[in-house]
Amino acid sequence: MTTWHVLGAGSLGSLWAARLARAGAPVRLILRNPERLAAYQAAGGLRLSEGGEAQRLAIPAELAAATTPITRLLVACKAYDAEAAVASVAARLAPRCDILLLQNGLGSQQAVARRWPQARCIFVSSTEGAYRQGDFDVVFAGQGQNWLGDPQDPTPPDWLATLSAAGIAHQWSEDILARLWRKLALNCAINPLTVLYDCRNGALLAHRAQVLALCDELAVLLRACGQPEAATGLADEVLRVIEATAANYSSMHQDVARGQRTEIAYLLGHACASAARLGLQLPALAAVQQRLHAELLRRGLPVD
Repeated sequence: MTTWHVLGAGSLGSLWAARLARAGAPVRLILRNPERLAAYQAAGGLRLSEGGEAQRLAIPAELAAATTPITRLLVACKAYDAEAAVASVAARLAPRCDILLLQNGLGSQQAVARRWPQARCIFVSSTEGAYRQGDFDVVFAGQGQNWLGDPQDPTPPDWLATLSAAGIAHQWSEDILARLWRKLALNCAINPLTVLYDCRNGALLAHRAQVLALCDELAVLLRACGQPEAATGLADEVLRVIEATAANYSSMHQDVARGQRTEIAYLLGHACASAARLGLQLPALAAVQQRLHAELLRRGLPVD
């Protein structure tokens, strides 16, 4: 059986690794430094909590400098770290290996695919919920779906049955870019405003006109990028998401509140760069980007 090497032991990476290992698939975690490896070994493995029950899984772990070949690599780090993360294990990549990319937004996946054309890069869009309640201690917080696809090849890989056996909800998408663009647009309409107004998602209903103005411009951008399906009904879905997640803080708000780097370059930044490349004038989107940059700089956080 092919080993799953998991690069990025955050919430989603840990969730995938734990479920695959629990189902008997060979899994190895790749940790970023000797200190993290020692801490992981001291913890005795990954702890997964699901449905009120917890299980400790002694999944083998190693450093990027290990020498065993990698045939299937799951990259679950932040978008801004993805390319460097793959580069750290590039010497180990087997010819025609699979690289699964679980990053938010767009741009990082294409950068990896361009740099390692010998690999099959599979883009993943996930709506699953997970969070860490401690080091190497992940909680499966919400059932969702994982859409997988390869913009270069619509043929599904033969290992999808492994995901089924592991209880990882998934669907192969022949147009994964439409999924990723739609999710990017949802994020662009919600996340930046929650930072600027320092609020939970539900409070954006008080700024409905601004949300709808962003949705109108994002729909123009999606159609110009050749993604008309992703533009259909965007505003209605954004409002539904805001209502359904009213009590939640967006991921970007959480990053800023913790003083951490955001993924703005791969969300709002990618949208605005795409608009500029196409010669589109999207003033509402540009104004939000300008205000968000100013807020991040005020907090001493990077804007890329």
